[in-house]
Amino acid sequence: MTVTGAPTVDLNSDLGESFSRWTLGDDEALLGVVTSANVACGFHAGDPTVLRRTCELAAEHGVVVGAQVGYRDLPGFGRRFIDVAPAELTNDVLYQIGALEALARVAGTRVAYVKPHGALYNAIVHHEAQAAAVVDAVRRYDPALPVLGLPGSRFLALAAEAGLTVRTEAFADRAYTPEGTLVPRSEPRSVLHDADEIARRCLRMVTAGRVEAVDGSTTAIDAASICVHGDTPGAVAIARRVRAELTGAGVHIAPFARS
Repeated sequence: MTVTGAPTVDLNSDLGESFSRWTLGDDEALLGVVTSANVACGFHAGDPTVLRRTCELAAEHGVVVGAQVGYRDLPGFGRRFIDVAPAELTNDVLYQIGALEALARVAGTRVAYVKPHGALYNAIVHHEAQAAAVVDAVRRYDPALPVLGLPGSRFLALAAEAGLTVRTEAFADRAYTPEGTLVPRSEPRSVLHDADEIARRCLRMVTAGRVEAVDGSTTAIDAASICVHGDTPGAVAIARRVRAELTGAGVHIAPFARS
């Protein structure tokens, strides 16, 4: 995306992941930095009170809300693969989008896009049946909703074939394999923490379309949006540093979807 010749990118973060009296991340601070909020839908994280408040804060900050749908896995934070039947997965995704839509509406905003979370996000890079199930849910709920996912994934390919608007995503704080997929969190150096290094990396992603892989090679990357995980230690400082690096280089920061 470009605006008057300048590169444009969205900044997103996974938010609404606290639960009852347990707090994860600083949602309000991140909402002052990012342009899109991937709000949990209660399956991998979040509860109705947390989710409604997150949507209210997003509306106050002018941040676009997306539904971050995942496996039904609160204990595992949605980061464990579940071999769920496609029809059941479609219904789970529909349930999550609808629940967040209700809370977003009373908060004065709406669900403007869909992004899978955690293990589901990674599974549907290659898992044909689950990718198709998520696409089917979005198409049936609202075919005008964009979907956000990994470049080259089966999920985005099937979504495009179904007529959905697809948007590609890169990760500020996650390591990449030479194939352009994410290094599993179970492996060393899968999560990055140096804010300056991350910021420089993001600028290269946006302006050169390249990212350094974990083995030192470089691979092509395409990103309409860059994600800073809200649960990464130092997430607020990282997000601020990334935004400053991008805007300082003339990159325009704007949401890819409309609320």
